[in-house]
Amino acid sequence: MAKLISIIIPVYNEAQNVPIIYRELKYIFKGSKYRCEIIFVNDGSRDNTQAEIDILAMKDKAVKFIDFSRNFGKEMATSAGIHSAKGVAAIMIDADLQHPVELIPEFLQKWEAGAETVIGIRKKNNGEGFMKKMGSILFNKFMNLIGETKMIRNSTDFRLIDRKIINEFNKFSEHNRITRGLLDWLGFKTDFIYFDANERANGQASYNFVKLFKLSTSTFVTHSLFPLRFAGYLGVAIILTSGPLGVFVFLNKYILSDPLGFHFSGTAILAVIILFLVGIILACLGLIALYIGNIQSEVMGRPMYVVRNNNLK
Repeated sequence: MAKLISIIIPVYNEAQNVPIIYRELKYIFKGSKYRCEIIFVNDGSRDNTQAEIDILAMKDKAVKFIDFSRNFGKEMATSAGIHSAKGVAAIMIDADLQHPVELIPEFLQKWEAGAETVIGIRKKNNGEGFMKKMGSILFNKFMNLIGETKMIRNSTDFRLIDRKIINEFNKFSEHNRITRGLLDWLGFKTDFIYFDANERANGQASYNFVKLFKLSTSTFVTHSLFPLRFAGYLGVAIILTSGPLGVFVFLNKYILSDPLGFHFSGTAILAVIILFLVGIILACLGLIALYIGNIQSEVMGRPMYVVRNNNLK
């Protein structure tokens, strides 16, 4: 029997695009040595998206769907699709046709050649605004500067993952997540496909500035402990600055009788003392943050290591 490939499509208000991407996918897999299941994850759409999916599901058993009770966000929708995937590999793709469906055979070829994950890298995004483009660049640079896991510039959710990765991904339990970040953290043998993103076929992008900001903030918290440690770093910097300054003021005024004529007032001396104490407080907060960071790592429940293969059975 032909191997099964799971196609995961998170959808939110994509009623016009659902039939189009369905036809595109059926055309790609027609005559292929693979068979596919198409998993639509309806993320609380307010239009006729679910009705369009129901029509397809009634006439084609390969069409599966998960219908959320409300809008939980694209990351949860993608995760639900991965949890439900039964194929030997899964391909995640957007419903708006910005991800070129015709590249799927190339993804499968690279997978057959030994890649366990194949990532779509966006060279150009037709229709992308300047602010969104700059925000994406700054986000990736900042995350690679402070993050525990390096993120690939211009990588997208358009990617293929092997069954091994699906099984490992399904062990993750955290709720605040960015799917591509978790998949990058898993590692495995990776290859890339570069593409120019198409303009949306219909409708408006569901990710507005507020949603993107919340996602980036969540990513900073879950993939980097730097924000937690920042207070400690700031406190140490203040101590290293105010400490020597306080010693200099004390020696100059009370031991050497101000030979240089600085004439430090009592207010200035009090300010230096307060600054030094603030530094100590922040340094202590940073120390507490290290313990909180350790608790966060344990509570996340990520696997301690990932095994590509074994011969134990």
